[in-house]
Amino acid sequence: MTDASFRLSIFFTILLVMLVLESCYPARKSKLTKPVRWLGNFSLLILSSIVARLLIPIGVAGIALYASTQGIGLFNIINLPTWLSITLSVLLLDLMIYWQHRIFHLVPMLWRFHKVHHADSHIDASTGLRFHPVEIALSILLKALAVLILGVPATAVIIFEVALNGFALFNHANIRLPRWLELPLRTILITQVLHRIHHSQVVNETNSNYGFSVSWWDRMFGSYKSQAQKSDEDLDIGLKSYPATKKNANLLTLLKMPFSRPK
Repeated sequence: MTDASFRLSIFFTILLVMLVLESCYPARKSKLTKPVRWLGNFSLLILSSIVARLLIPIGVAGIALYASTQGIGLFNIINLPTWLSITLSVLLLDLMIYWQHRIFHLVPMLWRFHKVHHADSHIDASTGLRFHPVEIALSILLKALAVLILGVPATAVIIFEVALNGFALFNHANIRLPRWLELPLRTILITQVLHRIHHSQVVNETNSNYGFSVSWWDRMFGSYKSQAQKSDEDLDIGLKSYPATKKNANLLTLLKMPFSRPK
């Protein structure tokens, strides 16, 4: 099995599991039907995947292999055990994604693109795939730069990207874990409840819980929020300026969103 087919098989397995769980145990009810929301969200995924392939045909893992053969980057210069360089690489890449996410909220020009993700009026596994192609392009370039500077092993890149996609599907999923499981789990991971707070319409709640996988970065850097003003059941999701309409879920609207003002 090739690297690409391995990652795709894990991705579709996790996606299928999340969609089944959402269907059987939904946490919240969407104002829009699944076909309306999913058409735009999954279309964005396809476009973003095409952009990623065109931008870096060999992929970020391919860049890691190139850096290794050329001796480029920190971990290709210093002599560390393989397991340690892989572990440190995954942790540092995850920390980078935390700060990337936080900066996309803080810098107005970058928020224009990231708000496409937050403008979803409902949150489910498909929301975890809903990113503007420009944001995906910027993210890939940042990851590629980090891989070159750090000399990240290709194995670490594959582990990280599989985990990143898997956790994005998991914490966006429209399910609610039982409290006896969710409360201890959130000490390590960003759970669905914690991430729904991040998708709240209340600005200081949106600007919290930036982590895509682990919760300790938010705790470490003061952006952790354990409770929203409203209960998880009543939380207002999305952006006030983009109400739940069929037009606002349309692919063309999503693509134009960073360049136009809400009506």
